[in-house]
Amino acid sequence: MSTAPDARAIAHAIVAAHGLRFGAITSAPVSAPNFSSDDAVYRGAKQACTALGFIEIDAECLAHAWRAQSERLSQFDAALWPDSPVDFGLRPFPPAARDDAFPPCPERLGLYAVLPDAAWVGRMARAGVPTVQLRFKSDDAAAVEREVQAAVAAVQGTGALLFINDHWQVAIAAGAYGIHLGQEDLDALSPEELQQLRASGLRLGVSTHGYAEMVRADAVSPSYIAMGAVYPTTLKRMATAPQGVARLAAYARLLRGYPQVGIGGIDAVRLPEVLATSVGSIAVVRALVAAEDPEATAAQWMAAMSAAAGN
Repeated sequence: MSTAPDARAIAHAIVAAHGLRFGAITSAPVSAPNFSSDDAVYRGAKQACTALGFIEIDAECLAHAWRAQSERLSQFDAALWPDSPVDFGLRPFPPAARDDAFPPCPERLGLYAVLPDAAWVGRMARAGVPTVQLRFKSDDAAAVEREVQAAVAAVQGTGALLFINDHWQVAIAAGAYGIHLGQEDLDALSPEELQQLRASGLRLGVSTHGYAEMVRADAVSPSYIAMGAVYPTTLKRMATAPQGVARLAAYARLLRGYPQVGIGGIDAVRLPEVLATSVGSIAVVRALVAAEDPEATAAQWMAAMSAAAGN
């Protein structure tokens, strides 16, 4: 006679072990409406992850990881939140060792300034910000080309690493250090375009908003993975709720083979708890652009990050 716990007991055990950490204190997991397996660990884990606030695709991803972890360890352990790449079906780590990996970038990209135009890129690069991104929004192809070229010129001699948001073909032509793509931009690439991008030698960063998107990003072996939004942000409408530092820490453990960037609503007050997750880079937008003295603010942030890295 089997003594294995049933799905309901598994769901209760997971919520009891992790509810406070993820901000869900209910002891009665809600039912997950869609199951793709009859496995008890999978079903219980999906119920639990739904109760913990994970969206459907992430609850599904986590549930399969719980099942894989339990099979690998030959036992279910409610306290052991899945964080092994193999349990999520990821390819061997470290990703940089894969044959199809994009070129590596520093493990710690440090303060990562996301900026609206080339003038801001140059200003923050001259202020010593180690990583800058041009996020220039325009439907005018000629204007985009001019701005990207100006941003590449603006970082010359500064040591700053320049990533271009979205405009990957222009970035290749201009000789940028790397590009940054969102999930939709990544999905829109044809296999031929992805190969063109990989062959260019540019570094690739990819935005993610949860487990399913991290698995998707890992499939192309990018140079770094950005994770957010950590906190509420008014800068863009987000399809997913703020992740919070508990989830960010869990993501960081799973993706510990990648350089990692935390982004979304991070300010000076929240910086220490974000850095405590071991994420090696913090991306900021308003914290610099809206500051009274952007150079002084950047210096303060970099000093705080350097001190945290030394601890």
